[in-house]
Amino acid sequence: MEALSFDDGKLRNASYDAEEGFGLRVVRGEAMGYGHSPELSESALRRAADMARLAARGGGGVMAPGPQPTNQSLYGDESPIEHSVFAHKVEALRALDDWLRAEDPRVVQVSASIAGGLQEVEILRPGGQRLRDARPMVRVNVSVIVEKDGRRETGSSGGGGRMLYGDWISENGLKDLGREALRQALVNLEAREAPAGVMDVVLGPGWPGVLLHEAIGHGLEGDFNRKKTSAFAGLMGEMVAAPGVTVVDDGTLPEKRGSLTIDDEGTPSGRNVLIEDGKLVGYMQDRQNARLMGMAATGNGRRQSYAHAPMPRMTNTYMLGGKDDPAEIIASLEDGIWATGFGGGQVDITNGKFVFNCTEAYRVKNGKVLHPVKGATLIGDGPSALRRVTHVGNDMALDPGIGMCGKAGQGVPVTVGQPTIRIGGLTIGGKGA
Repeated sequence: MEALSFDDGKLRNASYDAEEGFGLRVVRGEAMGYGHSPELSESALRRAADMARLAARGGGGVMAPGPQPTNQSLYGDESPIEHSVFAHKVEALRALDDWLRAEDPRVVQVSASIAGGLQEVEILRPGGQRLRDARPMVRVNVSVIVEKDGRRETGSSGGGGRMLYGDWISENGLKDLGREALRQALVNLEAREAPAGVMDVVLGPGWPGVLLHEAIGHGLEGDFNRKKTSAFAGLMGEMVAAPGVTVVDDGTLPEKRGSLTIDDEGTPSGRNVLIEDGKLVGYMQDRQNARLMGMAATGNGRRQSYAHAPMPRMTNTYMLGGKDDPAEIIASLEDGIWATGFGGGQVDITNGKFVFNCTEAYRVKNGKVLHPVKGATLIGDGPSALRRVTHVGNDMALDPGIGMCGKAGQGVPVTVGQPTIRIGGLTIGGKGA
C-alpha cells in the first residue's frame, strides 16, 4: 500500500508498506473464536487455533455447506503501484496545485492525496477447499480552501475504485477533481446560514446515498436482525418504505470500491434486493448469520484485514431510479432544502435515528433555488424517512469512488448511490430563518 499527500505546494508525506498474516476462525453454533498473527509459522498457527477453539467451545450445531466457486472476474489482479511511477505522481500533484492557484486568485490552499495498493486474499476451508482473490484499489482526493474578505470555505472532491490509476492521475483527471473541489468551495463562499425547522428535503443523486447507506443499510445487515437490535427486525415481507422505493446491494459491479469477486468467506458476491417497491425482501448475510437464520449467504461476509473476523457488511448499496424528472422534483418543493453533498453523520442502528451534516445545500422556495446554505444538519430516522419518500428521480448515480464504511472498529471500502429523491418532513438544524 502506498500513500502520497501534497499540501500547500509541498510533498508532505510519502509512505509505502506491505504486510502479511493469517486469521483462523472457529465457529460452533452462535459461538465464534478468532485468532490471528502477522507471523506465518506453525507455532503461530497452533497458538491461534488453540485460542479460537477455546473461545468457541460453548457452541454447537452443524456446519453449512461450503461456498461454490465462481468464474466471475470484476477487476484485474495487477497492482496499481507496479503500473505507475512515483516521480510522475509527485509531479502530477504539483501541477494540480499550480493550476488551481492560477485558476482562481481566491485559492489559498490546495491539498491532494493519492493512495493505491493490492490486497491478496487466500481462504482455506475444511476439506482443503482453497479460494483466492487479488483486489486492487486506488483513491484520489483533492481539497481546496478559498478566501474572500476574510472568510474561508472548503470544497473537496475525489474518486477511485478497484482498478489501476489510469486517468485518475492524468492531467485531465486531476483537473476534473480540482475543478469540482473549487466549485464547491466557491459555492460555500456565498452560502448563508441554513434555516431551522421541519421541512421537505430534496436529496441529489450519487453521494447523498450515504444517508441511505448509514440510516437504512446497516439496519438490513443480518447480524443486527438475528439479534433483533435493528429497527427492521421481524419486518420481512412488510412495507417498510414508500411504494416505488427499491434498495439493492450489489457486489458484482465492475471496478467499484465495494465490489468483490468473492467475499472474505469465499462466497461469490451477488446482486441482492433488500427493499422492493417498498417491501422488505432481503438481508445482507455472512455464512454464520445466514445459517442461524435459515437463509442463504449473500456474499456480504467482509473484514478489514486478516486481523479481523468477517461479519455482514454492505458492498455497493443504492436505491434504484424512478420515473420523476429531477428538475420537476426541485420545482415541486415549496419551502425546503436541496442537499447535494454530505459530510459526517451519526446513526443509531436500533431505531435508525440519524444526524447528517450537509457540505453543499441550497434554500428552495416556491420551486425556485434561492441561494446556497451552510451549517445545514438533517435529523430524522431511516424507517420514517423511507416511508415519506414522495418522489424518485430517473437519474440514479453512484458516488465516484470515495466511500468507506465503519462497523465494530473495522473499515471496508463501499459504494453508495441513489437518484434525486424528495422526502417529506425532515428536521433541519440550522441558525438562519
